[in-house]
Amino acid sequence: MKEAKKKLENEIRKLNRELRDEIPKALRHALELGDLRENAEYQTAKERQSYLQAQLAQLRQRLATLSMINLNKIPTDKVSYGSTVVLLDLNTGKEVTYRLVSSEESDVDKGLISTSSPIGKSLIGHDEGDEVQIRIPRGFKNYEIVKLTTIHETADS
Repeated sequence: MKEAKKKLENEIRKLNRELRDEIPKALRHALELGDLRENAEYQTAKERQSYLQAQLAQLRQRLATLSMINLNKIPTDKVSYGSTVVLLDLNTGKEVTYRLVSSEESDVDKGLISTSSPIGKSLIGHDEGDEVQIRIPRGFKNYEIVKLTTIHETADS
């Protein structure tokens, strides 16, 4: 979670810097060009400013939400945020391991799956030994949770 917060804070700093430094320069330059009604540079800078302000608000809200996560309320015996889950594909017999993380931390190539992704949503609340059905683009896949390590067990190690 610390990595996700740091990533959000860095992105907020980057957007703030652009809003504080680059956008005013672009607007001043556009104003120097004259008539604002047909000034593409001015319109582009204003649109970028609005977009950045919306992004900034969204990132600040996400950071506030992450800051309110209480690790004591995360289940100790069910799949939830921070859990590492070993799944057995019931059709192929292959195992796959995922760790459930926030959307900012997700990286499918590293097995870091967002709790808000279809896979994450399908796993949340389940326990070791449960069979789960996960929607994939071609339909559904059936898995068994063969091993569950919660964030509490990981933190204790």
